[in-house]
Amino acid sequence: MSAVWPYLAAIVPTILVAILFYFLIRSMLEGDRRERLAQSQYEAAQARRHAARGEPSGKDGSGESGEDRRPAQQEDSPEQG
Repeated sequence: MSAVWPYLAAIVPTILVAILFYFLIRSMLEGDRRERLAQSQYEAAQARRHAARGEPSGKDGSGESGEDRRPAQQEDSPEQG
């Protein structure tokens, strides 16, 4: 039995670090999930509040979200043909 202790002393710290790593990553992922859920609930509440007031819900007041807008195409180059 005394021959087993050196092997246990070598493997136990690795197992403990792996368990700590697992719980750390799990808590980070759960926190991210909760944050995304809270953000979506907040945005939904804001959209309902703006809809009840008749205001546009976009960030710039145009009724469109800023992510969906694309810049206008400029035609500065002469046509070739």
